[in-house]
Amino acid sequence: MNPPPARILIVDDNEDILTAAKLLLKQVPYEVHTEKNPESIPVLLKNGTYDVILLDMNFTQDVTSGIEGFHWLSEILEVDPSAVVLMITAFGDVETAVKAMKQGAMDFILKPWQNEKLLATVASAVRLSRSQVKVRQLEARQEQLIQAMDHPVHEMIGQSRSMRQIFETIERVANTEASVLVMGENGTGKELVARAIHRYSQRAGNVFISVDMGAVPESLFESELFGHVKGAFTDAKSDRAGKFEAASGGTLFLDEIGNLPIAMQAKLLRVLETRQVTRVGSNQPVSFDVRLICATNRPIYEAAAREQFRQDFLYRINTVEIGLPPLRERQEDIPLLVRFFMQQFAKKYNRPVPEIDERAMNKLRSHNWPGNIRELRHTMERAMIMNDSARFQAHDFVLSATEPSGQELILENYNLEETEKLLLRKVLTRHQGNISKAAQELGLTRTSLYRRMEKYGL
Repeated sequence: MNPPPARILIVDDNEDILTAAKLLLKQVPYEVHTEKNPESIPVLLKNGTYDVILLDMNFTQDVTSGIEGFHWLSEILEVDPSAVVLMITAFGDVETAVKAMKQGAMDFILKPWQNEKLLATVASAVRLSRSQVKVRQLEARQEQLIQAMDHPVHEMIGQSRSMRQIFETIERVANTEASVLVMGENGTGKELVARAIHRYSQRAGNVFISVDMGAVPESLFESELFGHVKGAFTDAKSDRAGKFEAASGGTLFLDEIGNLPIAMQAKLLRVLETRQVTRVGSNQPVSFDVRLICATNRPIYEAAAREQFRQDFLYRINTVEIGLPPLRERQEDIPLLVRFFMQQFAKKYNRPVPEIDERAMNKLRSHNWPGNIRELRHTMERAMIMNDSARFQAHDFVLSATEPSGQELILENYNLEETEKLLLRKVLTRHQGNISKAAQELGLTRTSLYRRMEKYGL
């Protein structure tokens, strides 16, 4: 994508000078704006950004001192310290030139000018301005990379059928530019999926930026995502790139997208359609190039049906969908996850990796895990901190009291079908899906068990 033409502002009270300079510079071509009255400079800078500003040294007070030019140079740099300013004067003595450059001007143009010299000076100023923009973008990206280093990527663990299908989908979609929507309960690993897609994509060498949309106040939404310029609001002490700019070239992960109010969805939709953002306090659009991955724990299609989520926005973000199962539906992966976390925390706390008693593992496998993998990880770390033994027993793991045991549920639930469904699930979980062992414990034939499993969708 070719960059847009450089925007040039010329401020001079001589109409002939403005016309001549504009005609010359538009041949390059540049986007040239002219202004006779320097009092308009603050408004112009508030409403737009310029790659280069050509500023006359002398206006109405006198014709030789340059006092007005120095004043307006100071005003420009106060608004935008990174502004690239070229001073113009008919009395270009060396002392005035040196003083202007010491006060922040890039260079000095003497009028009447030579066309070739003016074009060369402006071209050099444009290159400087654009290089400064790239440096600021790189600094913003570096800041995001440093933050990302504080959130190390954990390996995705699983051998269940559902997880194998997810791994296949990640592999298939990673090298495309398709927008991905990851759906699943809290704690199921939605960000891990997003990071895996990024890691195996062609953008892997660039930044991955994660934004928790549920934590972004509505008042800061545009500033956080689109950026702002200095002075746009009370706390805007300097220009700041938003997440879209900072992630350009890489991947932007918008978590909890289902919590976004309708008004914000409309703003995001427009940005995604135009591939441009406009910083708060500016009217100059900035192009970006990101791979978008979104995630939600909400039933987003139901929200769209109730008109609580925009259909057009949903279509824009879900070229490919990945649904993550809750941990309770992939119990066969629990032993793998337990061992992985045990090894991780043993290394963290500088101790040998403990063994897990069989009864303890059965307890972990049969737990409902409402907090999913996040809860399992927390449980493993707590056990490692509170126990010094080389072999962990069932009582070493403190689990959330989210549901009574299977026997208590049978006694308290008088719905026969629900009780039977719960019992089948518990026994199948205990035997890790082994139909023969489950049928034997239940006193059923394999055929009868299959028939009941089909009935209850197990």
